[in-house]
Amino acid sequence: MSDFKKRNVSVTGAIHFSGLSRKKPSGHAAGATGVKVALEHTFREMGVAKSFAGLNQMNQKDGFDCPGCAWPDPDEPSKLGEYCENGAKALAEEATNLTLDARFFREHSVEEISLWSDFKIGKSGRLTEPMVLRPESIHYEPITWDDAFQLIAKELKNMDYPNEGLFYTSGRSSNEAAFLYGLFARALGTNNMPDCSNMCHESSGVALSETLGIGKGSVKLEDFYEAEVVMILGQNPGTNHPRMLSALQKCKENGGKIVSINPLEEIGLVHFKNPQQIKGVTLGTALSDIYLQVKINQDVALLKLILKKLAALDVENNTVFDYAFIEKYTEGLPKMLKDLDNYSENDLLNRCGVPEKKVDEVVALLSKKNKIIICWAMGLTQHKNGVDNIKECVNLLLLKGSLGKAGAGTCPVRGHSNVQGDRTVGIMHFVSKELNESIKNVFGFTPPSEEGLDTVHGLKAMHEGKIKVFMALGGNFVSAVSDTHYTAKGMQNCNLSVQVSTKLNRSHLITGKTALILPTLGRSEKDHTIGKDRYLTVENSMGKVHRTKGVLQPTSGNLKSEPEIIAGIADAYFNDEHPVAWKKMGTDYELIREKLAATIKGFHSLSEKSKGSGYYLPNNVRELDFSKLPNGKAQFSVNRLAEHDIPEDGFLMMTVRSHDQFNTTIYGLNDRYRGIHNERRVVFMNASDMKKQGFQEHQVVDLISNYDGKERRAYQFLVIPYNIPKGNLATYFPETNVLVPHNHFADKSYTPISKSIVVRVEKNNTYKN
Repeated sequence: MSDFKKRNVSVTGAIHFSGLSRKKPSGHAAGATGVKVALEHTFREMGVAKSFAGLNQMNQKDGFDCPGCAWPDPDEPSKLGEYCENGAKALAEEATNLTLDARFFREHSVEEISLWSDFKIGKSGRLTEPMVLRPESIHYEPITWDDAFQLIAKELKNMDYPNEGLFYTSGRSSNEAAFLYGLFARALGTNNMPDCSNMCHESSGVALSETLGIGKGSVKLEDFYEAEVVMILGQNPGTNHPRMLSALQKCKENGGKIVSINPLEEIGLVHFKNPQQIKGVTLGTALSDIYLQVKINQDVALLKLILKKLAALDVENNTVFDYAFIEKYTEGLPKMLKDLDNYSENDLLNRCGVPEKKVDEVVALLSKKNKIIICWAMGLTQHKNGVDNIKECVNLLLLKGSLGKAGAGTCPVRGHSNVQGDRTVGIMHFVSKELNESIKNVFGFTPPSEEGLDTVHGLKAMHEGKIKVFMALGGNFVSAVSDTHYTAKGMQNCNLSVQVSTKLNRSHLITGKTALILPTLGRSEKDHTIGKDRYLTVENSMGKVHRTKGVLQPTSGNLKSEPEIIAGIADAYFNDEHPVAWKKMGTDYELIREKLAATIKGFHSLSEKSKGSGYYLPNNVRELDFSKLPNGKAQFSVNRLAEHDIPEDGFLMMTVRSHDQFNTTIYGLNDRYRGIHNERRVVFMNASDMKKQGFQEHQVVDLISNYDGKERRAYQFLVIPYNIPKGNLATYFPETNVLVPHNHFADKSYTPISKSIVVRVEKNNTYKN
């Protein structure tokens, strides 16, 4: 390797304000405004003809799966379009007509680009050819695909141990690509396969596996139409998965009730105008029947209060709980009920911050219903007690017998479009003896039996110089994970970093000593080879597998699909000296699917069953089969209350998304649902807290966290008065990831505590307008 010239790159970009404009927040989600904004984005990025060609085939049976969220498609998608505003933005981002080539990288060094905002970096255009950043350079330069594969193979062979490689996966990858990627890592001899699930729904997987025997939700889309009650906790569907609002609307039309529990009152849970219906656009639907503004991470306190009140009602009439279901399918109820006696209702009320009248409304509703769905997202999972949060939800469903029946069950709402599928096909750092044995039988090699590194432990290993090669199959690792400066140092310790990407992001600037960008086809683009168009498969948030097939012409003739890229690297490394036919599988997706079906249960006849609307994978909860759990029973659990050591002048802060972003991808600088325009460096604060702290509206402040004696600071945020519980703050992700300590995470799941960070707020006296 050439002498390394340390690069003077910015980890967060130059800090400045964009020019805040405050407007009245939107009074509804979606509607005509949503259609207008969606078309404006696509027309601007793609042009009119290309926009309609893409939008008309997105989430259709013969088209491609949205590159955004994992919400399922109805069996008969709307002829008016089965996509939402943010899905259209995701398409525009991926299929933009703007391109990046060698000239761009000659004109702009990584040092210069790193000073740009994440928004500006993302808007630079589509990557069109493989690029390399050599140790002595601050400019990327072109490299051929073969040379890139050989460079990776060389660095992998230079590792002293297989565990010096770290193979990260984003949720965008297809089942075929993820299966091949996991197979390659195991063939190298490592289970170091962190993925984006580690940072979001790992708490769900742990909690559901321990209580119900499967790390996935149990409901189908149709269950929403039959549900009597849908409870939504720690989730903002209006921004993060807007098509969910249509399902909630149908629930309401069929007589169901919606209970929303969230520290912020999100407009998407209050009022929805369905752009697929004329009546929906003009009148809209009031969604939440009861809205509980719980304090940040006091969901267990609120749920215990609800359970305690339900138990008192059941003592009176013995009809609230489903004892037939409890007796047949569960164990642990007496211990769980006894634990409730340890808490007073007043203490639980004070902790959760919800008016008792509102709690009693929920209790009265739940006492009479048993077709109940509970949905949640990061607002429950990204806390130290994230696993307990989900287990308390399960307790409620078990008490009501709300599993294994139409209109009832668990619904962790996944983020990226195939993040669940990646895990299903083998992307995981822990060891499955069953999977290892299957791989040995199908492919003829023995996979490693040593547990690998998840995201937070992978970060630690990178920081300690124990990782030599880092590879990411999609995503923006540097910006997405916690403790940004710590992460950056870890990445820069690597000899080689490899990013398989469609667009430029900060992870292409904060790199290993040598860095590669390998540009791949987007979800919407045709994957054409040997005279035919190929398709891939994905799994949605409810466990249904179906096809995705791009329809747009590729942005560049020098792009490769993810399976081709993985196969190319593996072929260069093994050089035909391995039992797996890597090169052939990169070309023949049918061969990948054949091997996938032979290796992992549930994928038999995948090519045939994935046609049309696809098929559901096996789910033991739907069948009320708990045979893998102790005594063959679903498990009640005893869960602790959240505890936070907050100083007198401190706050509990959570990160949220704006309506103009998806994960770390920033589509624009507006958040019209919250009335924020042309700015992201804001902190939402209760007006009484502002007065107590002596802050004026739009006061410039710094945010400071202090964990284990280490101070972390996020500079220059504008204070915005907002309807949020006292003592709580909200800021946009990923701008405040710098405050999230790398070594504080959920018990058991190791999910970062991004939704409950203890911070102080200080006036910034150095900022000058």
